[in-house]
Amino acid sequence: MAFSLEINDRFASEFVDPKSFEALLKDSGSALQNLLSGKSLGSEFLGWVKLPKEKNLQELERINIAADRFRKQSETVVVIGIGGSYLGAKAIIEASKSYFSSPSIGSPEIVYAGHHLDTRYHSELLKYLENKEFSINVVSKSGTTTEPALAFRLLWDLAKKKYGAKAKDRIVATTDSSKGALRKMSDELGFETFSIPDNVGGRYSVLTPVGLFPIAASGVDILSLWKGFEEAADFLLSETSPHKNLACIYSAYRNVFYRSGKKIEVMASYNPSLHTLAEWWKQLFGESEGKQGLGIFPASVDLTTDLHSLGQYLQEGERSIFETVLYPKNSEANVLVPKDADDLDGLNFLAGKNMEEVNHQALLGTLVAHSEGKVPCLEILFPDTGATSLGQLMYFFELACGISGNVLGVNPFDQPGVEAYKKNMFALLGKPGFENLRESLRKKGV
Repeated sequence: MAFSLEINDRFASEFVDPKSFEALLKDSGSALQNLLSGKSLGSEFLGWVKLPKEKNLQELERINIAADRFRKQSETVVVIGIGGSYLGAKAIIEASKSYFSSPSIGSPEIVYAGHHLDTRYHSELLKYLENKEFSINVVSKSGTTTEPALAFRLLWDLAKKKYGAKAKDRIVATTDSSKGALRKMSDELGFETFSIPDNVGGRYSVLTPVGLFPIAASGVDILSLWKGFEEAADFLLSETSPHKNLACIYSAYRNVFYRSGKKIEVMASYNPSLHTLAEWWKQLFGESEGKQGLGIFPASVDLTTDLHSLGQYLQEGERSIFETVLYPKNSEANVLVPKDADDLDGLNFLAGKNMEEVNHQALLGTLVAHSEGKVPCLEILFPDTGATSLGQLMYFFELACGISGNVLGVNPFDQPGVEAYKKNMFALLGKPGFENLRESLRKKGV
């Protein structure tokens, strides 16, 4: 399958000034060239750009072997991580796996920890795992990020109690290649490890062991995923004309809407399996662009569900939004609406139609309504929710994000604002070295 994404602007182009769009297309093309030449802001984190063309079959085989071991020994695999350390993997797993399954040894469920600090969640998880055969994939560059570090301490303690000396065989750590607390712990305790490349930031790390190992542990074919990334890179990196490069076109639309006062991009999907893909997209763009008082705010809705909650705002609220709709064109499912002799619900007009057709007509009707309500609507179409298609889609978004951030004038590959809450939290918790800040916060009544 060659690169097969499409952007449909039939409900967006009327909201765009052609001259402004043309100028931003040109800027997007220049930004793409900066990414390819290494001249982009944050150039030390551009390893993801050409990563799809640098397939390491030996490492992929090692990932598959370790993942197979996890599947054979586990009913449950716990992935510990936060932000880019788990969202990409979860997005692929949820989009490509069955909604309903019965986890077992050989076909484990994937659950997550360390992505928040909720006591009840972690308490119930520990109790749940007491009677399960489980393994742990802990993902952290440093090993000291509070949420995953605390979760791993709790789960490692349970693993030692349950499995004794063999507990280490139930751990795979994905971390820095040479430094950090998790690397040191892994070396001392004998955990199997995979390394996070130094030149790839967390939110761009799906195609590294950060994403590949848990995806493989879930049973999704990582070679198919890699193929999608590679096909997207082949097409998008070779198409130098911004008028034909979909990543440049998407970037130009985002920025032209932003400059016209559309400060919020709403990612909409009509497939619940894509919910976490939208969460991954929100982190990718929010953490990349939200700097220096700038940036489009990324939001998401699950449709048609949220048409019955946020639909009123989308239709008639403040016109500060534009909408991007994700739609897989093909579905393997075939659910026909049955005919009912009494037709008490009045739905016989749908009898014989596939549910997918009903869903698609709901999408089209919503696009018309929202565009008539002065919301520009882009459509991103892709073949299906298989691993290859998802790989194409994710690389497209990564490249578009790098381009769009450069057009905006910010470094798309750092996240300085993320540290602000951590310093305050450490001070309030009494971490050594934060005494002065703790006293300052106390004086403020915190």
